[in-house]
Amino acid sequence: MAAVGLVLAVAAVTIVLGRRRALPPAPPAPALPAEPAAEAAEPAAASEAESAEPEVAQLETPEPPASRLSRLRRRLSASNNPFARGLLGLLAADRLDAEAWEDLEATLITSDLGVGPTDELITALRREVAIDGVADPAKAREVLRAELLKLIGTDTDRSLRVTGADGKPGVILVVGVNGTGKTTTIGKLSRVLVADGHTVLLAAADTFRAAAADQLQTWGSRVGVRVIRGAEGGDPASVAHDAVAAGIEEGVDVVVVDTAGRLHTKTGLMDELGKIKRVIDRLAPVTEVLLVIDATTGQNGLAQARVFAEVVDVTGIVLSKLDGSAKGGIVVPVQRELGVPVKLIGLGEGADDLAPFEAEGFVDALLGES
Repeated sequence: MAAVGLVLAVAAVTIVLGRRRALPPAPPAPALPAEPAAEAAEPAAASEAESAEPEVAQLETPEPPASRLSRLRRRLSASNNPFARGLLGLLAADRLDAEAWEDLEATLITSDLGVGPTDELITALRREVAIDGVADPAKAREVLRAELLKLIGTDTDRSLRVTGADGKPGVILVVGVNGTGKTTTIGKLSRVLVADGHTVLLAAADTFRAAAADQLQTWGSRVGVRVIRGAEGGDPASVAHDAVAAGIEEGVDVVVVDTAGRLHTKTGLMDELGKIKRVIDRLAPVTEVLLVIDATTGQNGLAQARVFAEVVDVTGIVLSKLDGSAKGGIVVPVQRELGVPVKLIGLGEGADDLAPFEAEGFVDALLGES
């Protein structure tokens, strides 16, 4: 029996060993990745996470003011401005007879130059160009340019006061009737300031129009300018206060404050604007009060200017929409009425269609001179 058991055991071992040789060899165990490979996987994962985040919109670079001037000058010269068209048509005549002088006078008055400035200009032209009953159109053009520059003023300081005292921001308060393009002008003004290298903060203190705050938000986001806004229908002075306080804390160069343009009653307007200015002055003095006037409204715009001049101390005028449908003569009477200069003009709907006003460039554009 022992011998039989031994034979059976040997046979079993032989069968097992045979099966093992018949089985295919097991695949080698995968090697663990080396440490550097594991480190390389981390940036890849981070890259995937970054690509999943929303892309940040690229900020726009506003056009420099210097190039704006030449572009806007060309646009004004090429437009159908009735002021320019009437003057050039008359000065192109072979002779300036009595009828031509009357036509010129009518053109100047209907171009919103005003009766007083028109009389001054006609008198000066007659005196300079009428020699022995013969008028020289070329001479008339030369004198017209000189007299227009005299009316508009070439030695007036038209710079924006954007620097505050004691390291505080300059504060620009912008006023004007709703519909004049005031909020859009502020958006464009922020681009002018950014193009000049200033840091800017906007205050949406026209809390009666939610659209006004939304507009400023859109304009500001395009050039990296932050907007301080409050609740719809909230206290405008509170928004202005918060914006100026933030401007001081953040060390920005300029804070531009939008205001409501309602003209229901002069008393209500005076109270509201007066309160805003007093609240701002406690933090940092207002350095500039800009009145936005729609140039296409002519004498109506002049009437609005009178009201605002009685409410706040206007320091400068912005003529918006001074394009082909406007009458360029409004520049003269509005300056005379308020005793302050036109500082900025808008000649289109483009983002950079706002530029510093330059008397010589404006007159040369009206007269079609390069």
